[in-house]
Amino acid sequence: MKKIDKERVLLAIAAPVLALVAAFVITALVLLATGKEPFGAFGTMFDYGFKSDSQVEIINKATTYYIAGIAVAVGFRMNLFNIGVEGQYRLGAFFAAAVGGAVSLPGFLQIPLIIVVAMTVGAMWAGIAGVLKTSRGVSEVIATIMLNAIALSIVGYLLKDGRLGHLDEAGTSVSTTPLPSSGHLFNFDMGEDVGQIYGFVVLAVIIGVGYWFVLGRTRFGFDLRSVGLSESAATASGVSVKRMVVTSMLISGGLAGLTGLPLLLNDTHAYGADLFPAGIGFTGISVALLGRNNPVGVALAALLWGFLERGSGRLEFEGYDKEIVGVMQGVIVLSVVIAYEVVRRYGLKRQQQKVGEELAAQARTKKEVTA
Repeated sequence: MKKIDKERVLLAIAAPVLALVAAFVITALVLLATGKEPFGAFGTMFDYGFKSDSQVEIINKATTYYIAGIAVAVGFRMNLFNIGVEGQYRLGAFFAAAVGGAVSLPGFLQIPLIIVVAMTVGAMWAGIAGVLKTSRGVSEVIATIMLNAIALSIVGYLLKDGRLGHLDEAGTSVSTTPLPSSGHLFNFDMGEDVGQIYGFVVLAVIIGVGYWFVLGRTRFGFDLRSVGLSESAATASGVSVKRMVVTSMLISGGLAGLTGLPLLLNDTHAYGADLFPAGIGFTGISVALLGRNNPVGVALAALLWGFLERGSGRLEFEGYDKEIVGVMQGVIVLSVVIAYEVVRRYGLKRQQQKVGEELAAQARTKKEVTA
């Protein structure tokens, strides 16, 4: 049993390691092809990425990416591809900021209200795709892509012309009404020259623990995973596949709605199109793939993504093209898909070899006994 466990651990580690090694090798070749020195670029990224102020920014970025990754992972465990995290995150952050800016309650009520609004809006928006899939057979990929565009249009419309937004003091950008001080979440002050770590990182850890417990230690999690593995087998055991699809999309969307709250509660304290970066939802897909839907793996992948993005700015300052980081990220995602498939096939081959060895050993034993 110990040997089998060791092999499983090694196989689980082998895929992401192979993917990272392949990504660095391919990126190095790209740099060489463009006349750049690869080791200098990697050295710059590592030196800059491990500075104290860089680590704070990496953790803050990773907090947002981690929540987005977990939101995507919930769908992946059900064989659902929730590509709509981007729209769910923006819509949830916008309405949470609008409601939070419109009321002023004590902190122990204000912050939970903002969180509940963000989760509810995100869940409802994702639930539309779930209902369309179960009632009309519409692919969740198509539905969530369309819902992304609609969400961005709704937010842009409501911010325009002062409907739910107003110009800042400089008159250059539109945002929602700033949150009152009771809607500001605490930060961890790491020093004047280092910066502050978002207090929302604590809630991100709680989300990760909850994800692990619900999916790995509850009947609901077992049903969800069983539907993802085999709908027919799940149906035969009494699980309602349609109910699980809708429920999974609601949970995924609810978590996606929380994605923008680290920025809202700990930094910007208002929603504006230029305050919230685009592409976080799609980053969550990459992070979930790299982390293999495991809460610890997703956390490590989120930190890696934050590290790469932090290093891109320094590369540009040093004369390198910052797009090289985008190349590296894309190669990592492709390498992950290939590496996991290679490792999966190797694992199946090893299992077949073990079964063959055990059968051969049993046959020899039986022959010796009869002899």
